[in-house]
Amino acid sequence: MRHGAALVLLALSALVRASDGGFVVPAWPYPGNPVSPGAASPLPDATTPLRLPGSDQSFTAAQVRDLFAIPDWYPSRHPPMPEIVAQGRRPAVYACGYCHLPDGQGRPENAALAGLPAAYIEAQVADFRSGARRSAWHGTYRPTDFMRASAENAADAEVASAAEYFSALRLTRRVEVVEATLIPRVVESAWVYVMVGGEDAETLGQRIVEVAVDHERHELRDPASGYRAYVPQGSIARGRTIAQAGQGGPALACIACHGADLRGVGAIPPLAGRSPTYIVRQLLAFRTGARSAVAGAPMLPVVAQMNVDDMIAAAAYAASLDP
Repeated sequence: MRHGAALVLLALSALVRASDGGFVVPAWPYPGNPVSPGAASPLPDATTPLRLPGSDQSFTAAQVRDLFAIPDWYPSRHPPMPEIVAQGRRPAVYACGYCHLPDGQGRPENAALAGLPAAYIEAQVADFRSGARRSAWHGTYRPTDFMRASAENAADAEVASAAEYFSALRLTRRVEVVEATLIPRVVESAWVYVMVGGEDAETLGQRIVEVAVDHERHELRDPASGYRAYVPQGSIARGRTIAQAGQGGPALACIACHGADLRGVGAIPPLAGRSPTYIVRQLLAFRTGARSAVAGAPMLPVVAQMNVDDMIAAAAYAASLDP
């Protein structure tokens, strides 16, 4: 049965490539970390105690950047973390909560794990490990590199423990989706976009630019930090049509698999309320074959009919929904 499914996947992958039509992966969903004026980290020296509103915890900048002992600003807001989530395992398995945060809310550069089915989380780690899940971007994208390195070195029991923990948490929508033509000027820094401040503006064009409302809180890895995603005018309405009616008939509509409210069905993951740039990166990965696991085969005929503008619209609509 599994062999037959693999053959179907290969056939569908070939169909996507054959109908590619010179499809080009855009750079904007993968901000980098150039040395850029206005993009420096707002954190002070490594030893000054730092605090956040509503938290009785304090951490230094050195502690905030520790991949093996994550800053837990609000320990009372989530159950006790498994060791692999809180501390990882030196030297090669980073703490899961460093990128995905103690409450699983994630950030624009990585996945929100809260509320995902445990079996789905385990399958994705296995796909990173095997190479069946990669980044669609041809250059370096450090968040994906971090995930792949940890997946390759994590034990199955550690993955299962983390998956069980994150699946029991509840996702909170922290992204405000704003349709716009002009947006505040941004620069790339530490794999996200940062508003430079002042009155400068730039044209959004056909892309999503997702920024932290308060970049300092983002840098402190604050799970309560809010984000704003600027999307092209009309994206949400167009995305609703794609989600509900599909590009080529109801069978290809997002709701056919992910549920009427995009909150997932069984092992099929929820999309509602998640980072729109993260969703776009996954659609690009399916479109280019960078996500090639057998379980993802139903996505291939969907993305084969989508261009980047369609992906933007679908992601904007999904992100605008309550999880």
